[in-house]
Amino acid sequence: MSSSDNIGVIMRGISNPFYTKIITAIGDKIEKSGYTMVMQQISTDEDELRVAAMMEKDKRLQGLILLGGHLNYTKEQVASIGVPFVCCTFSNEYGNLNSDQYSSVCIDDEATAFSAVEQLYKRGHKKIAVLLSAVDDGSVSQVRYAGYKRALKEFNIPEDDNLIIQIHSFNIADAYHEMSKWLDKGIDFSALFCISDNMAMGAMKALRDAKKIVPDDVAVIAIDGIEASEYTNPVLSTLCQPMEHLGIKAVDVLVDIIDNEGPHQHLTLPTTLREGETLR
Repeated sequence: MSSSDNIGVIMRGISNPFYTKIITAIGDKIEKSGYTMVMQQISTDEDELRVAAMMEKDKRLQGLILLGGHLNYTKEQVASIGVPFVCCTFSNEYGNLNSDQYSSVCIDDEATAFSAVEQLYKRGHKKIAVLLSAVDDGSVSQVRYAGYKRALKEFNIPEDDNLIIQIHSFNIADAYHEMSKWLDKGIDFSALFCISDNMAMGAMKALRDAKKIVPDDVAVIAIDGIEASEYTNPVLSTLCQPMEHLGIKAVDVLVDIIDNEGPHQHLTLPTTLREGETLR
């Protein structure tokens, strides 16, 4: 092993509850693998690749795990990183990197979003609103929106721009405020697909404040499965990501590259539906 045993972990989104279990799993696995974790939290508007290049130099990193990031990296953007890296919870969906230039461990976000909308459709819903960050921001929001659109097409539901709620963040408070403003418009809908649990929790408070009962008036489904969403009232229905497994696999892939010069890998892990109490 090199004189440095540091593995860098860059987490996008300060205090994002989605990453709590993943970080714990990553830290434990890094330690068991004989390395030391060096973690850096960044805000959603910071450049994770710039931070990664600085960390690599300052901390003499052997490898990197990026927790959250943009899905459109180019070869030029990653040229400044001289160590192997793993994209954990996302992949290079819209970029032009070759598969042998990086690794990824994530769910199939597009297919999972499709499944979420399918759950609503199976229950008779056709006026399905979507709450997301943005439709074209190069993030997981864009991929999950693509799954939403594919489901509408598959089930012969006309697209309606009035049912797209863009909040330009993943913040629970922003979800609450934007959902509240959207509800004031009086647009007719019977179901809401939120691209994250965090957004769903903010949206559910907005629905309560607007005197709408979940699920009697509005059915709600989301993606992620964070711990807090098990304690909403009613309990949120969501497609749960295998958080600990995502973290462990990200370290396994990276350590294999560092120790054994193993190949880059791209792993897609399954989600599981927690039915909760917000579907009808």
